[in-house]
Amino acid sequence: MMTDKTQVVNTLNSIADFLEGKETAKKTKVALTTIGSELGTDELVQGAMMAVKDNPLLDVVLIGAKPNVDCPLEQHITECEKEAHKILEELLVKKEVSGAVTLHYNFPLGISTVGRVITPARGKSMFIATTTGTTSANRVEAMVLNGILGIIAAKGAGINNPKLGVLNVEGSRQVERILTTLKEKGMEFSLAESIRSDGGSVMRGNDLLSGSCDVMVCDTLTGNILMKIFSSFTTGGNYETLGWGYGPGIGKDMKNIISIISRASGAPVVKGALQYTFELVQNDLVKVAKEEFSKAEKAGLSTELEMIKAPIQKEEKVEVPPKKPVTAEITGIDILQLDDGVGVLWENKIYAESGMGCAGPVIMVAPEDKEQASGILKENKYL
Repeated sequence: MMTDKTQVVNTLNSIADFLEGKETAKKTKVALTTIGSELGTDELVQGAMMAVKDNPLLDVVLIGAKPNVDCPLEQHITECEKEAHKILEELLVKKEVSGAVTLHYNFPLGISTVGRVITPARGKSMFIATTTGTTSANRVEAMVLNGILGIIAAKGAGINNPKLGVLNVEGSRQVERILTTLKEKGMEFSLAESIRSDGGSVMRGNDLLSGSCDVMVCDTLTGNILMKIFSSFTTGGNYETLGWGYGPGIGKDMKNIISIISRASGAPVVKGALQYTFELVQNDLVKVAKEEFSKAEKAGLSTELEMIKAPIQKEEKVEVPPKKPVTAEITGIDILQLDDGVGVLWENKIYAESGMGCAGPVIMVAPEDKEQASGILKENKYL
């Protein structure tokens, strides 16, 4: 694995090879969906053209409405978000693109995104782990896993020995203890030191501003707020100008590199997200994720997580109904009740899955079951 500095040098060397026409230089294709932006299609297209201008090794494939500006990039025209994601997934399956940037993607439970921001005090980059998605319904477990996802993202971006800090929120001390144990048992990362006089790896507000760590570990809802603040604090929030976006969805069973931007992400953030995704492809993020989760398991991750979980007491095991395609979303359920809500539907012979929609946690069911499932959830006080 390369250091951050080495990654930059290698990328510059590859670009030089490309400009000289050497066969060793190979372009990397990254897809960008352009439907759903509050700023319009042309804003995202502008970001894409900025990205390929700065990095000749990056080739962006656009999926969405036809832009109003002259654009030489490869385009797949559609005005339907669902169709755009279908095209995106086909391109990934066929390996016609190596990664993607999109405004919304329904990652399954266990996969969350790791964002990347510029800290204002010293202009340093910092990863926020995590920013969207649900790693676990248990807060401490989620933050521990978020720390591992942050390590993966940082190593995928070329940082060999990332420094982790844990944001001072509820559960931070338990998370710090577990991450320290994993480090002592073989995981390769460092614990950051707060700039405050009492030090330690639990980070304060000052550390957020100065970038005291490479990876800031937090719960997803806090991370989402931080992303919005860091990316648009100079604009009032309706136009994101800074950073690399909300990041790639990372998890134990991830198969593709799909990064997220928001509906308010401006061209500079789109450009950053495409470059971030390019770096992750270059360093094979999927492989990095497998290696790091393997190291975590050898260091006792499962044992540590089992110790923090409250015992689940059920008189009998719920039988899972026959699996069927689930394309309808039920919103409005609390994330801490997500798994219980799915269990109640299973008890009532309705197949359901948990997930993360653009507005938060969702329960996914078959369209023909949605009305009955919503009634059951309301009856049981989940909605």
